[in-house]
Amino acid sequence: MRLQCEVEVRSRLLPACGLRGRAKGARALLSLGRPPDRPPGRGGPGAGHGVYLMVCTARDRAGARYKLKENIEQFFTKFVEEGKATVRLKEPAVDVCLSKANASNLKSFLAAVRLAHRGTDVEALPLSVLVPAKTSEVEKPKTKMIITSRRDYPLTKNFPYSLEQLQASYCKLARVDMRMLCLKKLRKLDLSHNHIKKLPETIGDLVSLQELNLHNNHLESFCVALCNSTLQKSLQFLDLSQNKIKALPVQFCQLQELIHLKLDDNELIRLPFKMGQLSQLRFLSAARNKLPFLPSDFRNLSLEKLDLFGNPFEQPNPLVPSIQLKIPLTLLESAARATVNYRIPYSRHLLPSHLCEDLEVAKTCQCGSACLSCFIQTTVTMNLHHVAHTVVLVDNMGGTEAPIVCYFCSLTCYSQFLDRYLQSNR
Repeated sequence: MRLQCEVEVRSRLLPACGLRGRAKGARALLSLGRPPDRPPGRGGPGAGHGVYLMVCTARDRAGARYKLKENIEQFFTKFVEEGKATVRLKEPAVDVCLSKANASNLKSFLAAVRLAHRGTDVEALPLSVLVPAKTSEVEKPKTKMIITSRRDYPLTKNFPYSLEQLQASYCKLARVDMRMLCLKKLRKLDLSHNHIKKLPETIGDLVSLQELNLHNNHLESFCVALCNSTLQKSLQFLDLSQNKIKALPVQFCQLQELIHLKLDDNELIRLPFKMGQLSQLRFLSAARNKLPFLPSDFRNLSLEKLDLFGNPFEQPNPLVPSIQLKIPLTLLESAARATVNYRIPYSRHLLPSHLCEDLEVAKTCQCGSACLSCFIQTTVTMNLHHVAHTVVLVDNMGGTEAPIVCYFCSLTCYSQFLDRYLQSNR
């Protein structure tokens, strides 16, 4: 019978006596059995005499053996449900302290140890042959794996389920390996420098994932399902740089735990409409894309560093607006504005799903009112230092300003804005 756990062997004698802890808090394999050179017992007065407890660790794979028959002074099992217990031996005078064990397996193991202590017939005990432990049985579970070539990529065996960090770069992967999606403890996943074109929705099942690096792949999109997954509560670092992404979905801004976002060297023609909802975001880089302007919500960000170098920003011209007003407003527009302005609850079982999607991306006028499909749009200049402490120059001319979209719900609001703008530029 065997049990994997962590073990500390504590001497109850003074250090001067020469007995020291053999395995202090180390991962170990405990075996209950007889030495391979001892024949099985047949009951009678000597039954159980040859049963030993063997503790094997990475430092001592051959193991330390402790006789069990009538050699246990006391069991401490108050915390056995937490996978902890202590077996106090008479000779040598040590406490074998067990922790981080499976509670059910620990109970079964201790029950067998009790029987061996009482001298139970060895035929009735679930004994193992006492042999040195394998390295995999006593080493700590592997938490980090780095693969940087196709040659080293595991094709025939699974990844260790204990992995917390996995890097598989330069492996020419055309898709995300589904075996990776079983690693529920994974916190960091680095798949940079591969040929991945599409992300599976099941990446969202990695409930502990904090960092995702997809730098230098062939991605063309970031799927909505990932934005609605458990990544909303866990993902803090996302690198999508050097791909072929043209736009991110509106739902992308539901990843509200993001702190560091890299979008450099893509084909982005716009940033997510509700960018300002990323309240935890501190580092944003979207250099060398195709951005003509920034979304209106961008002004709500509070960044430490911002890099938008190399984008073909348009020259803002507030005097040439795009007018998409219908006067009088349609019934649909009036109802939608009222729903948003008065914060009326709505859901997809009350309203058509397409209307709910429109409401979720309602634009905000500078007066604070909402507008849906009827609005006036123009662009103005914004100094990026208003949203970031450190700003990488927008162009080679030393500029730190960029155009940002403004929306107006009516001619009145636009006229008031225009008056202020003309007065400030006299």
